[in-house]
Amino acid sequence: MSDRTVVVLPTYNEKDNLFDTIKRIGASAPHVDILVVDDNSPDGTGQLADRLALANPHVHVLHRAEKAGLGAAYLEGFGWAIHAGYDVIVECDADGSHHPEELHRLLDALDHHDMTVGSRWVIGGSVVDWPRSRELLSRGGSAYARALLRLRQRDVTGGYRAFRTSALIAVGLDNVTSQGYCFQIEMLWRANRAGLRIAEVPITFTERRWGVSKMRGMIVIEAIARVTVWGIRAMFEHSAPAAAASEPSRA
Repeated sequence: MSDRTVVVLPTYNEKDNLFDTIKRIGASAPHVDILVVDDNSPDGTGQLADRLALANPHVHVLHRAEKAGLGAAYLEGFGWAIHAGYDVIVECDADGSHHPEELHRLLDALDHHDMTVGSRWVIGGSVVDWPRSRELLSRGGSAYARALLRLRQRDVTGGYRAFRTSALIAVGLDNVTSQGYCFQIEMLWRANRAGLRIAEVPITFTERRWGVSKMRGMIVIEAIARVTVWGIRAMFEHSAPAAAASEPSRA
């Protein structure tokens, strides 16, 4: 596709992974730009990103003052990309878990869709080097959110996604409130509510080789609580019109 495309890479202490990730993106999709959104990493990730940007005109860096959550980093990155006039905006982990070699699958699907979800749980998708407990947590989280929020997609928590800029605007980014693990669920839920055409394509997810995962127990608890509240609210929204329609006229 010929659209102006940028891959947004949120980072916090990803110095050991960033160079390889950017190199692989450039080799697989030399036409795309890259935006590193660094949350003031104490390990020097932001400084490394600056050096890579000086050497490569396709790389840009957005420095944030502090670690404020994945959702906040993505939302700031989205705003930068929209203002810069990109047609397509991609979410991608900086730790090598998402394969840049599969980026073409997400972009190709946008020819007939507004948004593409890279999925571990459809035919052809897979995870590598994950403990069984982690896989069960991810599958269970997706199943729970799908049931409560009436989502058709199999993988609702994955973070390898591509959006047309018009789709992100339609989602209403100003209304997105999740900061952590739940951000991906909220974005997909809002995209479905906005009536976007969403494709799901298989990807391979590989556990990071270097660094420490940002997943924590409280992040998961926050996600469960938020999904439960959204699901209950949606049920009331669906029941309210039906109740109003069944009420006898008093005219």
